[in-house]
Amino acid sequence: MTKILASIVTTLLIIAMTLGAMFILVRATVYVTSLESPIERAVAMGAELLLGVVLLLGTVWLATHLAVRIFGPKEPPPLPSFDIPSKVPSHGGSVV
Repeated sequence: MTKILASIVTTLLIIAMTLGAMFILVRATVYVTSLESPIERAVAMGAELLLGVVLLLGTVWLATHLAVRIFGPKEPPPLPSFDIPSKVPSHGGSVV
């Protein structure tokens, strides 16, 4: 029950973040295209691209991080055990 509730909340959070990022980017695009100066417009376009990458990559990172936290294993897998000989050979040879 907890996993189902957590997955629903996570899905709603991801949808809200993605829509919020898109609204911010659309408003930024409208503002950037209204600038008169080509230099200001070029700088603003670069800033808008950086903002878009940060917002959308942050959304993807959060989505995958939360999905792993919800559906991932609860404990780490056990370490493999190796058979270690308890006696050292007495003939003076090297142990490989």
